[in-house]
Amino acid sequence: MFAHPMFDGLFRLFAGFMLALVALALAGCDEQKATRDRPARPVLVDTVYYAAASPKRSFVGTIRPRIETDIGFRVAGKVAQRLVEVGQTVEPGQTLALLDQTDLKLQAEQADAEHSAAKGVLAQARASENRAKELRAKGWATEAQMDQARAAADEARARFARAERSVDLTRNALSYASLVADTRGVVTAALIDSGQVVSAGQAAFRIARFGEKEAVVAIPETLITRATQGVASVSLWSEPGRSYAAKLREVAPMADPATRTFLAKFTLPDADDRVVLGMTATLTLADPDTLRVARVPLSALFNQGGTPSVYVVDSAGQVTLKPVTVKAYETEKVVIGGGVEDGAKVVVLGVQKLDPAEKVRVVSSLSF
Repeated sequence: MFAHPMFDGLFRLFAGFMLALVALALAGCDEQKATRDRPARPVLVDTVYYAAASPKRSFVGTIRPRIETDIGFRVAGKVAQRLVEVGQTVEPGQTLALLDQTDLKLQAEQADAEHSAAKGVLAQARASENRAKELRAKGWATEAQMDQARAAADEARARFARAERSVDLTRNALSYASLVADTRGVVTAALIDSGQVVSAGQAAFRIARFGEKEAVVAIPETLITRATQGVASVSLWSEPGRSYAAKLREVAPMADPATRTFLAKFTLPDADDRVVLGMTATLTLADPDTLRVARVPLSALFNQGGTPSVYVVDSAGQVTLKPVTVKAYETEKVVIGGGVEDGAKVVVLGVQKLDPAEKVRVVSSLSF
């Protein structure tokens, strides 16, 4: 029997379709095998590191006391003895130096003698005043005589009061011949020596009070705003691994004419005994709540009209395209604010030709 021509055509069409499917399957297997056998593509990567958007700035400073005072004798005289040296710790009431007391003692004796004389004159004037009152009451003295006796008594009382004040002043002056410390501190400078004649108020010692310490630094005018609003910390050159919180206390109102910098003083409320006066310190200034960003090469950015992305390489050599948030573009870098984790490795060359289905091999240079 002969088949109908229509069935014969359908059979041939079906057979051709099946042959085409077999051919496509074989081609797919060959392509998958070629993909598996293809060597891993070498790529150059860069590691993502997040840091503050505004970098920290550091300045060299010196540890100084919060209060440092020049003290001196309150009277003039010749220094008889200096009892302390630079670097010595002094306590309140401790004697630091002595003046020659010869002239001061003579003045005190003179004041005592004048006081005794004024006391005697006052007694006589009071007696005369009392007699004048009695005679005036009996009518044996005139009003003028009474007024004269009263005036003499008033003058004697005033002279006696002045003599008493003179005695107090000379005694105080004699006590001022001993220069004593008024607070606990350390002697940072000794400006007098034995045999030197000093005037009243002349600086004799510089005393740094124990207590709050501060770091003194010179700040350029471009960073005054950061110094007043930023976060400050201080580390010592002797202990670089330890830092102390710092707070701005004072900024000079005028810049130094030579360096064009402003002298700033930062207090150290948490400073301990390891922070010694005169030590060299490093002051670090950072902006408060600074955004953390990462900088990667511009060549790492993949953007074909959509969201900017980068290729991230995992430990198995597999690449993944991840979108990133671009904050700014620089000359050779792109600043990203997120999208990839800190420490991730991103491909930096050939991202436009990279196939996410293929594995890559990380190399450390362009020599591949």
